Amino acid sequence: MPTLTSPPAPQAPSPPAPIRWVLALSTQVLRVERHLLTALMTLLVLLILLNVVTRYSGMPIYWIDEAAVYTVVWLTFVGASVMTRLRMDFAVGMLTDQMGPRGAKVAKVVATSGVLLFGLAMLVMCWVWMDPIGIARYGFDAKEFAADSFNFIYTERTQTLNWPTWVLQLILPVFSATFSVHALANMLEDLGAAERVKHAGFDVVNADAVN
Repeated sequence: MPTLTSPPAPQAPSPPAPIRWVLALSTQVLRVERHLLTALMTLLVLLILLNVVTRYSGMPIYWIDEAAVYTVVWLTFVGASVMTRLRMDFAVGMLTDQMGPRGAKVAKVVATSGVLLFGLAMLVMCWVWMDPIGIARYGFDAKEFAADSFNFIYTERTQTLNWPTWVLQLILPVFSATFSVHALANMLEDLGAAERVKHAGFDVVNADAVN
């Protein structure tokens, strides 16, 4: 007697190319951020251990503290970008828990849209603040640019490392860009334009349990 086999389940249609590009870009950025997080955490541990050893040996290295602080700053911004894509950001569910599925979906899209607008606004502010076109007009002469614009970002240096502060502050526009890409990817998923992506390397994260 012939066995009856159930027909295969219909596959969801593939999203349009622009949506796939956004999701692919977000995934690639997340992969880079994962390696960057590992490198920054390793660097922070090494700096702290070196600081302890040199202090106990009576030969402290004065610039380690500042290097550790800036490492934590970069680690915080990169981690915040990763948490946004993994939907590990904080959420208050008192209102959405009282809504139906449709209302909760609308609220989630509104919240994700607000995150995206914040990222884009921060990106614009970084552009105005760093003014790359303005500094280029002065032939990248930081002193001339600061004298006319009163923007001293390119003339300031750190206290002990003596590095240009704008190099360390590049994390702000970088974070704004990656944050916006992740927020856009999340919004597309919330709108139902694409299925939620499962991110390799973050298997321990249960995003649904967080947000």
